[in-house]
Amino acid sequence: QVHVVESGGGLVQAGGSVRLSCAASGRTFSNYDMSWFRQVPEKEREFVAAISGSGGTYYADVAKGRFTIARDNAKSTVYLQMNRLKPEYTSVYYCAAGSGAGLLNTDSVYQYWGQGTQVTVSS
Repeated sequence: QVHVVESGGGLVQAGGSVRLSCAASGRTFSNYDMSWFRQVPEKEREFVAAISGSGGTYYADVAKGRFTIARDNAKSTVYLQMNRLKPEYTSVYYCAAGSGAGLLNTDSVYQYWGQGTQVTVSS
């Protein structure tokens, strides 16, 4: 069992930056692929970024050049640095941990999900 907890969300102005953190506990962190997804009401959950246990990174098109995912295995934490934010990025951002087979941009890979952290970008 892995427990993940997100933090760092809040209200930010358009053009600003925010860094989300996701602390994991329970198993060997480096064994897990980690990801960030987001979801707004009445829409499907959307992949944002992922980082494999070996450090390979993957981004949704919306995140490329704007977001950076990183992990600190010593701290069992994954980060999402989001820059040049737009109002349309307002969403609940979820952290997930997984060891399943498949592409890292698919939510079926991830067995453990956090409760989410709200990011609101004001115009």
